[in-house]
Amino acid sequence: MEEARANNEVLYAVEAAVATITLNRPERMNTISRPMLAQLSSALLEAERDPAVRAVILTGSGRAFCAGLDLVSATGGTRTGIDSDAAIDSRNEAVTLDLKTAPPTVLFNMDKPTICAINGAAAGYGMDTALGCDIRMMSDNAKLSAAFVKRGIVPESGGTWYLPRLLGWSRAAELIFTGRTLSAPECLELGLATHVVPQDTLMVRARLLALEIAANAPLAVQAAKRLMRMGQSETFNDHVHHVFLQFLTLMRTADAKEGMVSFLEKRAAEFQGR
Repeated sequence: MEEARANNEVLYAVEAAVATITLNRPERMNTISRPMLAQLSSALLEAERDPAVRAVILTGSGRAFCAGLDLVSATGGTRTGIDSDAAIDSRNEAVTLDLKTAPPTVLFNMDKPTICAINGAAAGYGMDTALGCDIRMMSDNAKLSAAFVKRGIVPESGGTWYLPRLLGWSRAAELIFTGRTLSAPECLELGLATHVVPQDTLMVRARLLALEIAANAPLAVQAAKRLMRMGQSETFNDHVHHVFLQFLTLMRTADAKEGMVSFLEKRAAEFQGR
């Protein structure tokens, strides 16, 4: 395994076509500081651009995945100044930065498949970040907390877009309007989590899933994700047209040929991403 590279508050490592990105402020429950926003975006973009990476795992160190934005950092180190104009401007800077390169936008536009291994509490910004991943695997003691309205704000990083699509309007409304915290079993029942596993097996299980994905033709996997994303805003007729064009493009790749030949030869395919 390549040695994990420390980038201050975000760790990045690649092994066997899987990039693992770890939020690394365990003493602060991985709350997102200003530097972390840029570092997380940078790590996600590096994984997206690296042809050797075929799947991405996002997780946290310590007992939390991410407890939200670091409001103390965002308000200049004070806990009482959040209502001042300076504090609001500071917090807005921490939240928005450049929206085109902010982590939620980068996550949404990535073609590489992403798995969020939720190792503990995911609250506020942390919950929205988890929702931005394609697949969510939770440890059995993890929780998702939508406590935005309890803090006088709204889900600022994608929650109001993702939750109605994942849960339907009524369930999303109840969750957002109450600011409720959901246990891992509740998330599994609602479909917000795909898997709930024992804490000590979380990363092993997440990695096995990532390797299963990485074993497939990467261009096809990425095209499928891209088409799923496009389908969110297309009519059926427009969508199937785009699917057909993508299908024609993939049929010209070496991987498509390898997929067919390996099937006929009854062996595991060896995809090259070309």
